[in-house]
Amino acid sequence: MQVEPGEVFGFLGPNGAGKTTAVKLLLGLTRPTRGGGTVLGAPIGDRRARAGIGYLPELFRYQPWLRAREVLELHTRLIEAGSVAATTRVTTATIDATLGDVGLLDRADDVVGGFSKGMQQRLGLGVALLGAPPLVVLDEPTSALDPVGRMDVRSIIGRAREAGSTVFLNSHLLGEVERVCDRVAIVDHGRVLESGRLDDLLGDAGVRIRVTDLPPAALADLDRFGSVTHNDGWLSIASIEPEAVPDVVASIVNAGGRVHAVDVGRMTLEDRFLRLVGGTQPADTGPPR
Repeated sequence: MQVEPGEVFGFLGPNGAGKTTAVKLLLGLTRPTRGGGTVLGAPIGDRRARAGIGYLPELFRYQPWLRAREVLELHTRLIEAGSVAATTRVTTATIDATLGDVGLLDRADDVVGGFSKGMQQRLGLGVALLGAPPLVVLDEPTSALDPVGRMDVRSIIGRAREAGSTVFLNSHLLGEVERVCDRVAIVDHGRVLESGRLDDLLGDAGVRIRVTDLPPAALADLDRFGSVTHNDGWLSIASIEPEAVPDVVASIVNAGGRVHAVDVGRMTLEDRFLRLVGGTQPADTGPPR
């Protein structure tokens, strides 16, 4: 697996796939039993590489008696103390700009203990972005945020990329990943099943059909139209010609199924994910790469 400079890279997989272990290896928080890799051109765990990484863990807690500005001031001193080249400088203006970016400038002098979970998440994101590190590792950055907050985070990630940072995003919110990432890797049991640009992974146009009362035998018969997945009442058929969609609908109705909605478009990231690691994936998904 390789992450290119300046891109937003999504790291996806089910619970227990090895995502957290991989992140800890990249950050030097644990050591590999075998194998290896590089981060920012240095071996994983190298101090110089770690000095260039901003990190938002999935679970974190700041001292509740500190004010938001003091949290960033503390991490500013840690950045400067840990910088190998001793050239990293984060000014008061930078701290204010970071608080503004994550929507907390008006709460800069409030104690962290009074923050909601969503506000804590924003503060953690601000810490990860402090000083514009070349690599930002975000572990579930939008899990505690409402839709407006998630939209704000997408904008923040976009600005970080425009500023030259590479963003490594670990998330189970596939819709968020699809909106913001340039490339993704889907992993399971410690192996990369598939990796590449979203346009390449999701392929050509397909169709999603909301269906009820469809007999199992009729579902199997739909395979003649293409590779079919069935999840939460939706049928998905990838790489199907638009002219064939009415024939699919007719087959469903003739078999006794009821069609509630038809959505013609390319496969979603959730569809691709389920094909590879779960749900009613096809019997042959090809060998992992």
